Amino acid sequence: MNGDCASFSCTVLDALPEQIAVLDGDGFIVAVNDAWRQCGMEHVRAGTGVGANYLEVCRRADGAGAEHAAQAAAGITAVLTGSRKQFQMEYPCHTSSRKRWFSMTVSPLAHGRRGVVVVHVEITERHEAESRLRIAATAFESSEGMMVTDSRGMILKVNQAFTRITGYPPEETIGRTPAMLRSGRHDPAFYKAMWQIISRDDSWEGEIWNRRKNGEIYPEHLSIAAVRDEQGEITHYVGALTDITLSKAANDEIRNLAFYDPLTRLPNRRMLLERLRQVLAASNLHDNYGALVFIDLDNFKTLNDTLGHNVGDLLLQQVGARLQACIRQGDTVARLGGDEFVVLLERMSNDPLEAAAQTETLGAKILEELNRPYLLGVHPCHSTPSLGATLFHQGKPSHPDELLMQADIAMYQAKQAGRNGMRFFDQQMQDAINAHVRMEEALRKAVELRQFELYYQVQVDQHGYPSGAEALIRWIQSDGNCISPANFIPLAEESGLILQIGDWLLETACAQLRRWQSRPATAHLVLAINISAAQLHQSDFCERVQQQIRNFGIDPGKLKLELTEGILLKNIEETISKMQLLKQFGLKFSLDDFGTGYSSLQYLKRLPLSQLKIDQSFVRDLVSNNNGQAIVSTIIAMAHSLQLDVIAEGVETHEQRSLLGKLGCHRYQGYLYGKPLPASQFQQILELCDA
Repeated sequence: MNGDCASFSCTVLDALPEQIAVLDGDGFIVAVNDAWRQCGMEHVRAGTGVGANYLEVCRRADGAGAEHAAQAAAGITAVLTGSRKQFQMEYPCHTSSRKRWFSMTVSPLAHGRRGVVVVHVEITERHEAESRLRIAATAFESSEGMMVTDSRGMILKVNQAFTRITGYPPEETIGRTPAMLRSGRHDPAFYKAMWQIISRDDSWEGEIWNRRKNGEIYPEHLSIAAVRDEQGEITHYVGALTDITLSKAANDEIRNLAFYDPLTRLPNRRMLLERLRQVLAASNLHDNYGALVFIDLDNFKTLNDTLGHNVGDLLLQQVGARLQACIRQGDTVARLGGDEFVVLLERMSNDPLEAAAQTETLGAKILEELNRPYLLGVHPCHSTPSLGATLFHQGKPSHPDELLMQADIAMYQAKQAGRNGMRFFDQQMQDAINAHVRMEEALRKAVELRQFELYYQVQVDQHGYPSGAEALIRWIQSDGNCISPANFIPLAEESGLILQIGDWLLETACAQLRRWQSRPATAHLVLAINISAAQLHQSDFCERVQQQIRNFGIDPGKLKLELTEGILLKNIEETISKMQLLKQFGLKFSLDDFGTGYSSLQYLKRLPLSQLKIDQSFVRDLVSNNNGQAIVSTIIAMAHSLQLDVIAEGVETHEQRSLLGKLGCHRYQGYLYGKPLPASQFQQILELCDA
């Protein structure tokens, strides 16, 4: 969404005819629209692109127009410092062939952000129109609302545009004063100041809030000009008004959407990158270090999936507020998107170790703040962050994207170290990322060349007789090295290659079952294969499985699909529907690694399962750990109550097997009965057992 909002606001900004620039709190230009870029060398803005200091350009102006440039600099400074709520001025910019006038309006950024929006508008036509009105009151029926009053302010005449904008027809207007339009948003001091300017300059121009006949309050651009007779006495006032509801709303939208995240009101990625460019360039001019801290919320996706995106949004808003409370004045907090935040620290020590210590102190403060409990609506919540930090100094690294990448890498290092901590960027982590990229390239090649082989680990009954096997994939590289699935399956899931690998595994397993069915020693075996979440959520998953079974002519009851509890976190109803369809077709389902998840128990009785598989982490300490025994006993009792088969994996000792049997588990898989073997060796072992 953030990318769409920023693109839309840029389009709106570029579509406006006004020449618009956004300045930060120090007067540097952070963004301009197309009209600004096209203005060339007009009036005071030569060389004022993004990154330039507009205040300095105005202050250095000389020659014709220098006094107006100085006035502009003073007005902008006044708005930036808060001594003025807004600044407006008009100035001439005449050429040898034509007289031209411009107006400049300076407004502060919304929501307390430091900076201003500068809008230049050419007002030559209005100046000329006002001149003509003073001479003969011509062109009265313009697109602008017009009203003429006498010297006392009594309305004498209005045009059709006035009626269209205000809702008041002439008969309800003539004889009254413009006070009939007052909205109540301006105090008496506002109007007093306005008339003081008119008395001094014979004119006034600015934005004002007025009220239509129907009661609606709207923003209006109003210009008032005094008309004098030949003796110099004021005889009339002419007011020209324009409804700026749409343009003002567009400007507000521009300020908010172009540079700020709509959810947290923090600077967005675009504004952060602009700020980073400025800070990195400025760091060449001093010896102080700066730092960038990348913040990612741990397990945020799980919170979204379990409690909903509305609750997730509440967490993001509270995290943003807490981060702002952690930083010093002058530092920046931004939200990049999702659950990713960035803190930019400037002007730290000129000693790298001290700068790192300062960054670490802030990181500890952030960790402490973000570890405090949250109340998200009615949901109490605990969330932890992982932080990655990197330093910059004298323009190095030179590009914002490189700086962000370093901090991002450091953040992943913090996650790998156990989460809820902070790590600094180092080359070893970069090397690991490079190795990750190389491994993905190699895996893609392996998928193309089918460099995989299925190994089979026997599953036995209470008598030790083989009842089936689990198919375990191995990656056999061209040099003969065998890579465990623990090392490449996560990469396959991340890259999307798991779908192609899963198709190969299903086809290979069905082919193996076909061979087993043709031999007496193996015809009774049930083969279990692991199914990934990505496979299961394919729209045609059921059709793919059924087609492979038909292609090889195998008994579907001999194929068992193993699912992990994590698969059940998303689209549970769809998952149950697909499982029921395949069960009706004859397949069996086993819930793998049972007991390690956290959300499947409420759905367990609804799942069309055949078997629960006790995770090896419970079996490993079964003999020496009473708690482990209690957990295993509970799982077995639960399985029996649901009339499900139960099997334990990771069985390595006779003591484990004996205790499992006493607890009621009578199917086993593990090194006590055999390691995973290639198909040929597995077949030989089974034939020996049968003999």
